Amino acid sequence: MMRIFLFLATNIAVMAVISIVFNLLGLRGILDAQGVNLDLNSLLVMSAIIGMTGSFISLAMSKWTAKQAMGVQVIDRPQNQSEQWLIDIVANQARQAGIGMPEVGIFLAPEANAFATGMNRNSALVAVSSGLLQRMNKDEIEAVVGHEMTHVANGDMVTMALMQGVLNTFVYFFASIIGHVVDRVVLQNERDHGIGYFLAQMVAQIALGFLATMLVMWFSRYREFKADAGGAKLAGRDKMIGALRALQRDYEHKDLPGQLAAFGISGSEVKSLFMSHPPLEERIAALQNAA
Repeated sequence: MMRIFLFLATNIAVMAVISIVFNLLGLRGILDAQGVNLDLNSLLVMSAIIGMTGSFISLAMSKWTAKQAMGVQVIDRPQNQSEQWLIDIVANQARQAGIGMPEVGIFLAPEANAFATGMNRNSALVAVSSGLLQRMNKDEIEAVVGHEMTHVANGDMVTMALMQGVLNTFVYFFASIIGHVVDRVVLQNERDHGIGYFLAQMVAQIALGFLATMLVMWFSRYREFKADAGGAKLAGRDKMIGALRALQRDYEHKDLPGQLAAFGISGSEVKSLFMSHPPLEERIAALQNAA
């Protein structure tokens, strides 16, 4: 709750600062002189409602959505020794991290993969793929689980949702201003919003959305290093490095088809700006160089 409060407070503070700066720079007067007649304060509030609401709804539904989209089978009662071992590892790491026991699930996928999600660090979901259980040894699986448990303990799901909400706020805000300027100044439309406003706003949202995505992906890469360090603390540094090397063997030399190529481990510098995870060699090096 403190994390949510701080980010909401930050969002409100940033909105207030922007409003003050616009007033000091006389932007309101400039827009009025051009016939834009735009209430910036009201637009800020409306943008915040639009931007934050979607993120909070997405976060609140994240566990349900993940279960449905990935076909996660939650382990209510372990059916074999492998499932019991996985439950025990998660329970042990939850105690170490000081968080509530999350739901534990398995989803069918040939690739080695895992994720954590949920709105509350004491009521999260940690899921691993069947491929991960088959391709990795127990030490490597333990490290991967530690990585995901660190995401939960750090509240990364909430932080990412709030960051996305703040960015959505300002994407909508500035896109709306651009739409108003195009509609009123460029197209000289004196009536209610015309087609020019909606087209300009849509194009501006797409362009600004790309910039916002770059910021979100940068933060995502930063938190992956933190999660690796947390996984090393919970499971052991050698185990965490071993898990990353196992992923490197599986993925680094494979070509990803179609649109998935943009999110591959290796790629151009432009593509790297939109990667949610840092290159595996950088993650391994960070752990090796850690004190």
